[in-house]
Amino acid sequence: MGVPVQQKKVNVAAYCRVSTEAEEQQNSYQVQIEYYTNYINSNPEWTLAGIFADEGISGTQTKNRTEFNRMIRMCKKKKIDLVLCKSTSRFSRNTVDCLDHIRLLKSLGIGVIFEKENINTLTAQSEFILSLYSSFAQAESESISKNITLGNQMAFKEGKVRYNYKYLLGYKKGEDGKPVIIPEEAEVIQLIFKLYIDGGSTHTIAQELNNKKYPTRSKSGKWSAMLIKRILQNEKYIGDCLLQKTYTIDCISHKAVKNNGERPMYYVSDCHPAIIDKNTFNIVQQEIARRNAKRSVCTNTMTEQGRYNSKYSLTEVLVCGECGTAYRRCRWTSHNRNRTVWRCINRLEHGPKYCKSPTIDEEPLHNAIVRAINEFYNCSDDVAKVLKSATDTVLSGSNDDGIRQIEQRLKDIDQARNDFVNLIATGTCAPDSLDDEFARLYSEEEKLSQKLLSLKAQEDTEQNELADEIKADIDSSSFELHQYDDILVRKVVECVKILNKEEISVTFKGGYEIKSELLT
Repeated sequence: MGVPVQQKKVNVAAYCRVSTEAEEQQNSYQVQIEYYTNYINSNPEWTLAGIFADEGISGTQTKNRTEFNRMIRMCKKKKIDLVLCKSTSRFSRNTVDCLDHIRLLKSLGIGVIFEKENINTLTAQSEFILSLYSSFAQAESESISKNITLGNQMAFKEGKVRYNYKYLLGYKKGEDGKPVIIPEEAEVIQLIFKLYIDGGSTHTIAQELNNKKYPTRSKSGKWSAMLIKRILQNEKYIGDCLLQKTYTIDCISHKAVKNNGERPMYYVSDCHPAIIDKNTFNIVQQEIARRNAKRSVCTNTMTEQGRYNSKYSLTEVLVCGECGTAYRRCRWTSHNRNRTVWRCINRLEHGPKYCKSPTIDEEPLHNAIVRAINEFYNCSDDVAKVLKSATDTVLSGSNDDGIRQIEQRLKDIDQARNDFVNLIATGTCAPDSLDDEFARLYSEEEKLSQKLLSLKAQEDTEQNELADEIKADIDSSSFELHQYDDILVRKVVECVKILNKEEISVTFKGGYEIKSELLT
């Protein structure tokens, strides 16, 4: 009598996914897991190969669905014979993605049963029906995405700001739902702006913060030059927000790209407390632009100025008096003796045919600059005049555009009022018919007049504050400089020009110029 052969059980797995917390309880994450566990275990011909569940994950792409990908890997290893899923939309809302995975599993002899649609992918007609259902799921996802996009656009237009506190250093969500400053983190932000204004590069600032173990919210936990740059250019630190800097291409890839004008952007002012004042922020933006720009040189030169170098301030300000090209710091070694010199890049790279400028030793150059700075500080009356002039120049145009626009509109209102008076005088219109127009013009004129006074007062206040700040800085620095200081040079010197091998010209910020001898 033969012994009956025991039939091998089918290894069955189930896949569940819940994309939001808003779905009804019977479709929820936990309920699906319990349902499929009991359902598979209740069939004597099946054995449970695993319940694979992704919670809070979009169904339009599979690359971020950890459990889904783990299930596919197990299928490839022949550890799963059959997959159960509630519906095609739970499996994937991307038609192409859904069919690709179904075909892959089918080639491995593994079927997928979709309960809601009553589809078994191993049957002949399943792919056609499946493509229809998947298309419906994708269309639904695209419709939802479009509605969300329209909702976001409406929120942007109304100036509603959503904050990503996870990566926004310096702020946390307050009890009222609005941003609140974290003092310790705000100090780090202020330090970053100060170091940059003092001449530090994004690389050196990041290095200093890492060395001092300052906390960051980056994923790596480390400061980087890119992170420093993003902070320096982030308008949120002055209390403003620029909305829709990026946008999502489509609901399938979820790829976000930089908005270069393809979508409207919305600027919201004073929507939360500021960590950095606007004057400091504007100075930093100007400095970023200056460092990124190439300096124009005269027609004789073949070389433009290179990248910003924070290590030596002279790299930014030392130029050739003959061709206008920047000078470069070089090390000469002769007879086992090191010598540091500065040379015109144009002559260095292309020879004396293009420029006959001299090579200057660093020590005499430093000493000449020190003497020029001391002479500059000793000319206190002249310096004060230059500072006042520089302050007026810098700030005179800060609110000019807004003031000019308001003044022009006030002129337009006055002209419109005169036109209405003429219409009444000629009998073209009855006086009563223009009452509403006169009231509207009067209301607008009153508001604009108040705003104009406010802008002019703000401009005067900022100008006086900056002038006082600069003068106080000069007063506090009224000492005789005994040795060369890179930071001080970066703060006060605009340009150092090599006139010849015996003389330089130092131009200070504000336009004051002093000539100094190169003494050996």
